[in-house]
Amino acid sequence: MKKLPILALLIALIVIPGVLAINVTLEKQDSSQDTIVKGLNQPAIIDLEVTNHDSGNDDFLFYNLLGFVMEPDRPVEIDGKDTKDIQLVIYPRKDLEVKNYFSMQYFVRAEGDESEQEEKVTIKIIELEDAFEIGSGEIDPESNSIDIYIHNKEKISFDDINVKFTSKFFELEETFDLNPNQRKDFTIELKKEDFKELTAGFYTLNAEIGIENLTAEVEGTIKFAEKNIVETTEKDFGLVVSTKIIKKTNEGNAIETSTTVVNKNIISRLFTSFQPDPDIAERHGLGVTYTWNQEVKPGQTEEIIVKTNWLYPFLIIVLIVVIVVLVKQYTTTDVQLRKRVSFVKAKGGEFALKVSLHVYAKNYVERVNIVDRLPSLMKVYERFGGEKPSRVNQSARIIEWDFEKLEAGEVRTLSYIIYSKDVGVMGKFALPSAAAIYQRLGKVKETISNKAFFVAEQKTARDVEYY
Repeated sequence: MKKLPILALLIALIVIPGVLAINVTLEKQDSSQDTIVKGLNQPAIIDLEVTNHDSGNDDFLFYNLLGFVMEPDRPVEIDGKDTKDIQLVIYPRKDLEVKNYFSMQYFVRAEGDESEQEEKVTIKIIELEDAFEIGSGEIDPESNSIDIYIHNKEKISFDDINVKFTSKFFELEETFDLNPNQRKDFTIELKKEDFKELTAGFYTLNAEIGIENLTAEVEGTIKFAEKNIVETTEKDFGLVVSTKIIKKTNEGNAIETSTTVVNKNIISRLFTSFQPDPDIAERHGLGVTYTWNQEVKPGQTEEIIVKTNWLYPFLIIVLIVVIVVLVKQYTTTDVQLRKRVSFVKAKGGEFALKVSLHVYAKNYVERVNIVDRLPSLMKVYERFGGEKPSRVNQSARIIEWDFEKLEAGEVRTLSYIIYSKDVGVMGKFALPSAAAIYQRLGKVKETISNKAFFVAEQKTARDVEYY
């Protein structure tokens, strides 16, 4: 008889738990948005398919003991042997420091009999920047646009997203919505002036994402494709000073080493200057090759200036011609005639000059006639030193000397004085050239002397004296 209470207790322990448990099945659907972003007041939404296996209708209450706010917050009626779709909405706790995956325990209770069933749901908790991915297409230096995108990687919706894209190439700010796992693309017009000096490679694409009062920074990359474009322009101008300007402009986006070659002959190179100086100068026969190896950065221009000054060789040629003419004249002239003038004092106060002619016969000559012309307003003084003139024509203003012959090496010095009472001199006084007409080996020849100049201050009758 004592064994009966013990047996009854065992039966109760076995039967009572079965009575307290509810007979429902919960299945999580793929449409669930089971992600929570820390800092945002956006709930995780778990789509459940709940089946009541009992024959009677029941009201079921969903709740948790961890402090999460959940919906539905009122009992949900499910008919017996029926299945109902329920959205379990779980709001994040601000004080929850868990990151990544969090397994949350919750309960389903049947109203009336106080029976309940324990369930678990896994929630993904992330930072805002972990929800997005940004990227772009490749930039070609010759293109005018680029495609960029932002991708929502999570199964959660975002409304009123403000995104500011920044990079070395452009800036863009947009506001839009993103559904779970949605990607939004943008096409941006580019200005080549903004990146003409950038080199090829990978550049950072930044996105500042703002939702509600929360902001985050997300980074992506932009590939700037390499393009080798170096344009060469040449400009030639100038006749006396010949100038060549060679410009190398890097229109691509990679640093380029440009080689420039200029050829000059052995004459022109003597009168040519370069800016900058060439890196290499090589002589090949009668020519010289100059080479520049320049590093041209994207968007920059390197300039080479080559100047050949033909004025120098022209002056040298003129000088050579003059020297040749003078040498030829000297070597082919049989009589040399030099004229010199000097100032003399006159007792009567006249302005007077002494004119001297130096005659030198390099070879034997005959019938020599020396002719000199008198300046205007000047008269010949009647006394002569040395050889006397053969004729003096005051009206024609000519004075002449005649010699039957002059031996080779013979020298004659002729002089006379001219004067004027009406002329004073200030500065330079010029006398015309004299001429020597003679015969050599039966041919008549002529030699012209130099012009004579007298430079002095003005003289008057009060401060001069003849001697």
